[in-house]
Amino acid sequence: MRTLAAATGCAIEARALTRNFGTFCALDHLDLMIPHQCIFGLLGPNGAGKSTTIKILTTLLDATSGSATVAGFDVAHKPLEVRRRIGYVPQLLSADGGLTARENLVLSASLYGLRGRLRDERIDEALAFADLEPVAHKLVKTFSGGMIRRLEIAQATLHRPEVLFLDEPTIGLDPVARRTVWGRLLELKADIGMTILLTTHDMEEADYLCDQLAILHRGRLATVGRPAELKRLIGPEATLSDVFVAHSGVCIEEGGHYREIRETRGTAQRLG
Repeated sequence: MRTLAAATGCAIEARALTRNFGTFCALDHLDLMIPHQCIFGLLGPNGAGKSTTIKILTTLLDATSGSATVAGFDVAHKPLEVRRRIGYVPQLLSADGGLTARENLVLSASLYGLRGRLRDERIDEALAFADLEPVAHKLVKTFSGGMIRRLEIAQATLHRPEVLFLDEPTIGLDPVARRTVWGRLLELKADIGMTILLTTHDMEEADYLCDQLAILHRGRLATVGRPAELKRLIGPEATLSDVFVAHSGVCIEEGGHYREIRETRGTAQRLG
């Protein structure tokens, strides 16, 4: 895989980013600076503003006030330029169970404007990267949750985006499948130089993957930093769960095939 060209500034920058829904403030003057080639975790209890942040940064939702740039382009004024440079894997199931893995990738490639030999090369690379070559011609509805998630990440990275957004990337997956997805994300950062912004409720995932993370609480930035530094500030034996509780006052409590992962993600989405 080729490495993305080095860029100046931040991969993602938000300044006083705010979103109101009527009288409810979902996001309250959020400031973020996320460097290139970084895996950044956005943590917080349900309703903290994580999904709202991602929707604004991926141009799916307008901010009420404030500004944000992704890959050097303003999300409000240059949304098409932003979309060309990002990949997005939502919490809800995005792969089509009625198509094969290869057919899903062909569909994604067409949406990204990939054609001819380049399209075929990228699809072959994606199948190898996701370890799905042996099942490329099988229907996705027969896949396990981990296989589906790997396919969705492969779909979202066919066009080599500078920034990849992931909303709860391993929700509903068993421990082995989670570790496999983690390995794929680390490869994307190391081999391509991709910047990855993910939301998660899994403290082990955040600790293992993230170079930096932020904890949101009631729409505001509660803390930001490297996981090791944040734990050290709480105490010598502190875990990331301790950091989460200290800054949000909320305890974290949280496998399967196509139907199960669809239902799990659907439930998580309805809960916010």
